[in-house]
Amino acid sequence: MHTDLSPVIAATAQWLVRAYPASGGALAGALREVQARQAVTVAARLRYPTPMDVALLGVAGPGGAARLDWITGADGATPADPDPDADAWRTWVDEVVASWAACLLTDPALAGPAVAALAESGPSAGTPAEFRRLLAPDEADRRAAALLRHPDLVAPVAGLHHAQLVARLDPGQALVA
Repeated sequence: MHTDLSPVIAATAQWLVRAYPASGGALAGALREVQARQAVTVAARLRYPTPMDVALLGVAGPGGAARLDWITGADGATPADPDPDADAWRTWVDEVVASWAACLLTDPALAGPAVAALAESGPSAGTPAEFRRLLAPDEADRRAAALLRHPDLVAPVAGLHHAQLVARLDPGQALVA
């Protein structure tokens, strides 16, 4: 059983960068991947805040990428790859985490409170500096992740679980996003 969220974070970030590709070469790809990983890390830590939540995730599994692929029209299969296990990582994609990460990438009004909610969990949960590319992307970050941060393009995924994220961030008061 996994004792951390790294398989879910890695698989979900991988799904996001494949679903919303970058143009502009290796540097743009790396910047886009960092932004996706930061958003997915925040989303996963919010979704699974306790060791018991992580343990239950390890037992039940996150659900996979099939519904996300259907919603975005992405084809998860790679027919050119003769290895049937090449896409096994896709089973570790978490739909809710992907949706929350898409919300965080497209809505700065949610990203700040999400990182702040992590900071309330303790000193090892993360700091705003650790999530700089998510919270304060510069022009190169924005160009590299233009598709990943485009609210209209990401809306089908972000809209899946937006209300749950808003409720998680402020259960006593509704946020306008």
